Amino acid sequence: MIDKAQIQRVLDKVQASEDALSDPAVLGEPKLYRQKVREHSALKKLEHAAHVYFKVMDDLEGNRQLLADSAEDPEMAALAQEEIARLEAELPDAERAVLSGLLPPEPADARNAMFEIRAGTGGEEAALFAALLFRMYSRYCDSRGWKVNVMDSNGTELGGYKEIVFTVVGDGAYGAFKFESGGHRVQRVPETEAQGRIHTSAATVVVFPEADEDDDIVIPESELRIDIFCAGGHGGQGVNTTYSAIRITHLPTGLVAQCQDERSQHRNKEKAMAVLKSRILDQRRQKEEAELGQNRLTLRGSGDRSQRIRTYNFPQNRLSDHRINLTLYSLDRIVEGELDPLLDALHTYDLDQRIQNQLG
Repeated sequence: MIDKAQIQRVLDKVQASEDALSDPAVLGEPKLYRQKVREHSALKKLEHAAHVYFKVMDDLEGNRQLLADSAEDPEMAALAQEEIARLEAELPDAERAVLSGLLPPEPADARNAMFEIRAGTGGEEAALFAALLFRMYSRYCDSRGWKVNVMDSNGTELGGYKEIVFTVVGDGAYGAFKFESGGHRVQRVPETEAQGRIHTSAATVVVFPEADEDDDIVIPESELRIDIFCAGGHGGQGVNTTYSAIRITHLPTGLVAQCQDERSQHRNKEKAMAVLKSRILDQRRQKEEAELGQNRLTLRGSGDRSQRIRTYNFPQNRLSDHRINLTLYSLDRIVEGELDPLLDALHTYDLDQRIQNQLG
């Protein structure tokens, strides 16, 4: 059972948090103000979760007492028993929501997400699978009202992608997709197969938070090598006719980012720099986590991104996530962007791990 006094000690900070949001000193510091907004939002979320949890507990106690007092009234006892069953079914989720609010926040969850999808083994079929993954994520983003911006792509003649880099702009985008990094495997009869045989191919997905102004990532020009080249790929009048594509290499780390999707060389450079800064930020985060020696079982795939995390089996309409032993027989809907059952299961599993490891 959750200690009500402990929760109240945390919630006592709500008023101070609200006062800070109207403090001129805080309002004058954009970075500090954003931090205070996040703190206030987390406290209000905990406040609501605590209200729901303790109401469920009070209602349970009241109905158990009613059941005990209804020995002479079978109809009233049956109603009380039915209500007790309903409340006991609600209790685990209500408790999890409160414990979630007590966990240390993960500020990066609120950020935009940066995706890289690359075709792996399987030739043209792998490129078509990479395109299917991009379409799947794009459709889910459309349902959430999030915007997808393609930063760079290398397409194939049949409409696949050897690689595609894009951002998802939306509040909480990285938090939603942070467990998608890793190897994705597909089993299906490919469009390129005339004999109707099932083939296996793969693609790699990497997701990391987009860098923003709070990160203070300053990169001296002396640390960059910038190459300009003709845009390549299928489609689009004017492709391969102007030197507008940009490739930027960060010399100290060897990280590379490029963009060729805009006609303007200046816009391509802006986009490539945004990708590069996000990659540098992600590399720093991975290093910090390794130095902290975090032992929480992470689903994020930040260590070995070649790890096979998921299989998409089209003949059996089955999706299997190997990290949490989840099997869903709704692949036809999932690839159309209905990702909530999958993403919710991953987040619930991760939350349970965090509660177990950090709160005991």
